[in-house]
Formats: sequence, structure tokens, C-alpha cells
Amino acid sequence: MSAAAPTATDDEQLLFDGRPALIPSLGVLLLVIVTAGLWLLPQWWKQLACHYRVTTRRIVIESGVLSKRMEQVDLYRINDYTVERPFLQRLLGTGNILLRSMDKTTPELTLENIRADVVTLYEQLRKATELDKTRRNARLVDYE
Repeated sequence: MSAAAPTATDDEQLLFDGRPALIPSLGVLLLVIVTAGLWLLPQWWKQLACHYRVTTRRIVIESGVLSKRMEQVDLYRINDYTVERPFLQRLLGTGNILLRSMDKTTPELTLENIRADVVTLYEQLRKATELDKTRRNARLVDYE
């Protein structure tokens, strides 16, 4: 049984909504312990300054605490993914997803310190990208 082709009326579904982890790796945890918790202040400020929203159609990154900046990349423009799970991040269950896209303003996009299973999010994102490309009838052309 094959999956039905997506239509223009398909609803956008949320895949991930959240901020980077406050303590993304064991190294940061050690700095927090050594500095008696003072290292948490810049980490907390950095965490407040970033919000990720990944849906089945787009990725939106909102950055800034007082002044805000919002970047959006439509999934059909993404052409390469990289999942990074350094050892110290793996110990605390975080990771990074690097995306390369055909978007002129945001050719590279990094979702850092994701507090979720990044491999599962990557698989969902890859599948959603292919479905969005099919829905839009978009094709990747490489001239190299």
C-alpha cells in the first residue's frame, strides 16, 4: 500500500518546538560545578536568546532577547543534513543538526544543543523535506 500524495490542503505539523539545552554537554556541566553555578547565567541568557520551531513545511529560528530576529527556511529548499552528536553532548542527550539549503539568505542553518532525540528529529525532517518537495513538485538540479 503506497502513501497518498500530499496535497495543497495538507496541514502543517509541528515536529519540534523548543530552545537549546541549558546544559548541553558534560563540559558545560563541569564549568557550572567549578564556577559554583555562575556559568549558568551566560548559558541561561544564551538559551533565552534562541527558539527553534520545526514543522513539516519550514524551520523557524527566532533569536535575540530584547531585539528579535526571525529566520525561516522552507523544507523544500534543504539539500543536505548533518547530525552531530559529540561524546560530551551524547552523555546528556543533546545534539546538533546542520542543514545546507538552496536559500540565498540562509545557505547554512544549525540547530544547536537540541534537547530531543536528534536522530529521530533528523529522520522526521528528512521525510518531511521529501514530502514537501513532492508536494511543491520541486527538483534539485546540480550543475557541478
